[in-house]
Amino acid sequence: MKRIGRIAGVAAILVIGLAIAMSVHIAFAKSRGGVHAGSVATVSAAEVKIDNFAFTPATLTVKAGTEVTWINRDDIPHTVVSDDQAIKSKALDTDDKFRFTFTKAGTYTYFCSLHPKMKGKVVVE
Repeated sequence: MKRIGRIAGVAAILVIGLAIAMSVHIAFAKSRGGVHAGSVATVSAAEVKIDNFAFTPATLTVKAGTEVTWINRDDIPHTVVSDDQAIKSKALDTDDKFRFTFTKAGTYTYFCSLHPKMKGKVVVE
């Protein structure tokens, strides 16, 4: 009976270790831009940083249904305005955020209305 208990304990440790290893592997793969075949990765949110008079990344590619958050890390206000005015934020002070969910495929170009040379693009697949 003791042997069965030991085997069960070792099996439990192996299962826990395998679960941890898989979690680390998937997290690492996601941070590198993807996961291997057979893994499931769902991205429903993305972020664009506004800093030093630039949108980073300048071009962001997402799936339809993704919510994109712009966060102003600059010391001065900025806006997010699409070329067709369909997306339009208020002036964002330092650490303010603006969110928009992209529901349709397409390419959305935008700029800062306070600093028109600041430009960015969201590609929705």
